[in-house]
Amino acid sequence: MSDTADLLDRAAAAVAAMRLYLDRVKDEVAGRVTVDGRPQAARVDQQQRAVHGFAWAATVVEALAQTESWGRRLQAAGTLGEAERLVIEIGFGEYLAQLLGGIPMGPNEMLRPADLGVSNHALAQDAAVAGFIAGGNTPANRARLVELIQSGEQVSDALGDADLDMIRETYRRFAEERIAPSAHQWHLADVLIPDDIVAEMAELGTFGVCIDEEYGGLGLGKLAMCVVTEELSRGWIAAGSLGTRSEIAGELILGGGTPEQKAEWLPRIASGEVLPTAVFTEPDTGSDLGSLRTRASRDGEGWVVNGNKTWITHAARSDVMTMLVRTNPDSKSYDGLSMLLAPKPRGTDDNPFPAEGMTGGEIKVLGYRGMKEYELSFDGFRVPVDGVLGGEEGQGFKQLMRTFEGARIQTAARAVGVARSAFELGLRYALDRKQFGRAIAGFPRISDKLAMMLVEIVLARELTYFSAREKDKGRRCDIEAGMAKLLAARVAWTNADAALQIHGGNGYSMEFEISRVLCDARILNIFEGAAEIQAQVVGRGLLATRN
Repeated sequence: MSDTADLLDRAAAAVAAMRLYLDRVKDEVAGRVTVDGRPQAARVDQQQRAVHGFAWAATVVEALAQTESWGRRLQAAGTLGEAERLVIEIGFGEYLAQLLGGIPMGPNEMLRPADLGVSNHALAQDAAVAGFIAGGNTPANRARLVELIQSGEQVSDALGDADLDMIRETYRRFAEERIAPSAHQWHLADVLIPDDIVAEMAELGTFGVCIDEEYGGLGLGKLAMCVVTEELSRGWIAAGSLGTRSEIAGELILGGGTPEQKAEWLPRIASGEVLPTAVFTEPDTGSDLGSLRTRASRDGEGWVVNGNKTWITHAARSDVMTMLVRTNPDSKSYDGLSMLLAPKPRGTDDNPFPAEGMTGGEIKVLGYRGMKEYELSFDGFRVPVDGVLGGEEGQGFKQLMRTFEGARIQTAARAVGVARSAFELGLRYALDRKQFGRAIAGFPRISDKLAMMLVEIVLARELTYFSAREKDKGRRCDIEAGMAKLLAARVAWTNADAALQIHGGNGYSMEFEISRVLCDARILNIFEGAAEIQAQVVGRGLLATRN
């Protein structure tokens, strides 16, 4: 293996070559779908495969670029060891090969270079690229990485910030001691996360990570939120997801609330006294939020809500709903939507929805348990007169759009945690399971799986952290957030699938934890914008920035 400086220089050269290749791809795809430099909806639909393929290619390139940056940071800190160098070698070798040969966009969808309409001959001939493809993701490198892990080596996840590293250690210990030992039991029983666990999470500050200190929050950024979410999700996705609704509600109120609304809700959300739920999706609308039909009508005493919502997470145990409704019946588009802050009494097992004018039914799900999913019906449900977020009607869609970046970054972090959980379960089983007189971790097809699982965790994690850092700088990062969720969700699923395969028949038994992780991982490609939506966001966004 090459020395560190040479490795990172080759990685930087490969990234530069890939970016030049992406420029050509961008020009080709833009020529198919843009008019006067702007993507046209009808053309984007017709060329969806090319647009989404461009998005995936750009995501692969950015993941490698951020992995090279990770290596540089570790080198500067003097902590870039053999395991980390192997991750870079293998990651570049595999993802460059995918870029040239075929990127998996879905279980049966492979993005080939021909789909993009640009020759990759020059990229394939680049010395740095060719070197990684020939010598990066080799059997010897994969075997050596797993050998190091078996001997107790760890691939660094240090952030170079004492506070963030301390937060990681605190939440990792909490997840290992309080979440992971009981997660599978809670999943099988299909029960809510126990109240005492929720209270302990609140004491740690989980629900106020990004809420300003003046409102009782920790006042930290999205990178800290990623670390918290990743470690909790490593224990169980439900624990990592419990803070999602507080994150969304906090960002909505911080960004668009009146001073009175901020004072009323933010301290209580940050402390965990109030648990919010996000009430956006409706039957048959999915991502088409502009066609929402749930109505809120003004009367002398406030607002009256009528309509139906679906896939509402943690609705029964919540205390306030951030609810997207149509307040202008004459509008059939986004400008007729408003965001309501709708208080409700917390439900119980016997009476999950005690509020007048509100009923609900549970949606039974494969995984992602611990908070439960519901269909909700509103028939004369009342909201106080000051319940419109920001006190201005017609701003609901814009207010919600401003939260998408943070929500998708947080979802990517959840995926990284799930991917890590899958790897650890697969590794543990491979070391414990003996066949033909030795641990199955020693068989190449098993160690290959473990090596790639670990490598892809790092690539997805560093892309996720990059998107969080961009958000923390106050920059628009819908493209970066979309890339992070796109890749991390794929990695979570492939890791869970590979770990179950390592378990063999036992993995198919509900007794084994990997069965839960597989079910949990599957949702990550769907909620907070399905993979196809993320590819659309990334592709259109990159094309719209064409110079």
